[in-house]
Amino acid sequence: MGKLTTHILDTASGEPAENVRIRLFHAGQMLIDTRTNADGRCDSPLLLAASPGEYEIVFSMGDYFRTRGIASTFLNDIPIRFLVEDGRNYHVPIACSPYSYSTYRGS
Repeated sequence: MGKLTTHILDTASGEPAENVRIRLFHAGQMLIDTRTNADGRCDSPLLLAASPGEYEIVFSMGDYFRTRGIASTFLNDIPIRFLVEDGRNYHVPIACSPYSYSTYRGS
C-alpha cells in the first residue's frame, strides 16, 4: 500500500504555508491531527499505508491567514475528499490564497 502526503503553498506570499493545522479522516474517524513545517509539509507522511476507501483532509487555512494579519478571509476550513483505489502513493497538495485554492493528485 502506498503512502499519503500533502504540501501547502501560500500563493498570496509565494511561500510554503507553515504551521497549518491538518486533519485526516477515513470512514468518519479522525486518523491524524498535525501541523505543517516550515516547508509547508508534514514532518512525516500522513499515512505510510493508505487502505482503499474515501479520505478527507481538512486544511485550517482561515486560522493560518489570520495569523498572517488577514482579518477577514473567505476560506476557513478547506475539506478535500478523495478516493484511494490502489497501492500507489497519493500526494494531495493545495495552492491557496485567502480567496481561492487549487488541488490535484500529485505523485
